[in-house]
Amino acid sequence: MEDKTVALTEATYYILLSLYRPRHGYGIMQQSQTLSRGRVNLAAGTLYGALNTMCEKEWISPIPIKDNSRKKEYMLTDLGLSVLKKELERLKELVDAGESILGGDNND
Repeated sequence: MEDKTVALTEATYYILLSLYRPRHGYGIMQQSQTLSRGRVNLAAGTLYGALNTMCEKEWISPIPIKDNSRKKEYMLTDLGLSVLKKELERLKELVDAGESILGGDNND
């Protein structure tokens, strides 16, 4: 099922970006914080709610648990990667439009 282009929240964007490599919840929290330079601090409830929603949308999927581990890992699906790439293109368009108007001149 192909998903139309949607504007992602910053938290959703960083969660998906964090899952470019499979990770467990705490790893997603850490990676999101690192990638956002500290702007995105995910609380457990927020993270797991978002993960459930993304699983329902089939943007991510849980990896089967091995060896009685309590850590549930998630991975990006092909659809999730497509959504992430579309968001990157959308963000680039926003930056390009801003730069075309502002021209990098901070004197105005």
